Amino acid sequence: MFELTPSGKLTILWNFEGGNDGESPYSGPIEATDGNFYGTTYQGGANAFGTIYQLTPSGKLKTIYQFDGPHGSFPIGPLVQAADGNLYGTTAGFGVNYGTIFKIVPSGGFPLTLLFSFDVFDGAYPYAGLVQGNDVELYGTTTGASLFGNAFGITTKGFSELHALNGSTDGVYAYAGLVQASDGNFYGAAEKGGNGFGTFFRITSKGTFTVCEDFNSTDGADPLVTPIQHTNGILYGDTLLGGDINNTGVFYSLNLDLKPFVNLLPASGNVGATVEILGQGFTGTTAVSFNGAAAAKFTVVSNTYMTAVVPTGATTGLVIVTTPTATLQSNKKFRVTESLD
Repeated sequence: MFELTPSGKLTILWNFEGGNDGESPYSGPIEATDGNFYGTTYQGGANAFGTIYQLTPSGKLKTIYQFDGPHGSFPIGPLVQAADGNLYGTTAGFGVNYGTIFKIVPSGGFPLTLLFSFDVFDGAYPYAGLVQGNDVELYGTTTGASLFGNAFGITTKGFSELHALNGSTDGVYAYAGLVQASDGNFYGAAEKGGNGFGTFFRITSKGTFTVCEDFNSTDGADPLVTPIQHTNGILYGDTLLGGDINNTGVFYSLNLDLKPFVNLLPASGNVGATVEILGQGFTGTTAVSFNGAAAAKFTVVSNTYMTAVVPTGATTGLVIVTTPTATLQSNKKFRVTESLD
C-alpha cells in the first residue's frame, strides 16, 4: 500500500507479508466515511483464502476478517461502502463453490455476514465488486451463469438475476463490473462475444439489456475493467488486447450523449460540513443547493473544482450546481447524516 502526492513523492504505508495481514491485494482500497482505507487481499490470512483490512492514513493496518471458505474465498473486486455505512463485496470462490456476496461493518467488531452464495444457476465467479444504485440496491456481474455470465441485483429482500448473457450477441464473461451513469442506467463490458472481441452494454435496474458497442479488435479487445464516467458525460475504459499497434490494448472513450454531472467528495456528511465538488464550467457559478436547500457558502476554486458547505435544512437528495451555461445535477444523492441544533 502506498501514497503518491501530485508532485511524485512516494510513501510506502504497508508491506503485505503474506501472513494474517494478507497477500496479493488485487483491487485498490476505498476511503470510508471514517477516514480510513479498506480493501481486500486475494490470498493470505489464517486459511490462505484472503482477508479484509483497515489501513489508517498513517499506515497502521488491522486485519478485520480472514476468509474461511464457507463465507467465501479469494476476493478480487474492490469493496463498496453503502448508504447504511457497511462495507459490501464479493469473493470469486467458495461459499457453495462459486463465490459469495458479503457484508461487514468497518470496525470489524461483528462477524462477516454472508448475503448470498452463488450456485452456478444464478451466477458464478463474481470477479468484480458491487456498485450501489440510486435506489440503494447493490448491483454486480458474474463470469459464469448458464456458462456465459450475468448481471444481478441484491437487496435486503434477496437476490435477483437481471440478465443472463447469451454467449454470442450479448457478450461472454462479464469480468468487468458496472457503473451507474448520469442517466440512471448501468454500463459494463463483456470480455468476449459480439464480433468476437467483447461488447459494451447498458442494463437498467429492471433488467432491460442493450448492446451499445461491439469491439472489433482495432478499437479494443477483451475488456476486463469496469468503465468509468467522466463528469462531461463520456464513458471511458480500457481493454487487455486489440488496437492497431501490436495487439497490446487500448484506452477508449464512448460518447452516448449522456448528460454532464457533478461528483461529490464525500457523498455524505453533516450540516455544516464542507463538500468538494468536481465537474466543469464552474466559473461564475451562481447557486448550489442540497435537495432544494440553498448553500449560503460555496467557493469556486477552478473551472472544474469547487466546495460548498452543507446548509441548515438540507436533507438527503441531489445536489444542484447552477452555472452561467448549465444546471448540473449530482450523479448520486448526497446523504445528510445529521443536522446541527
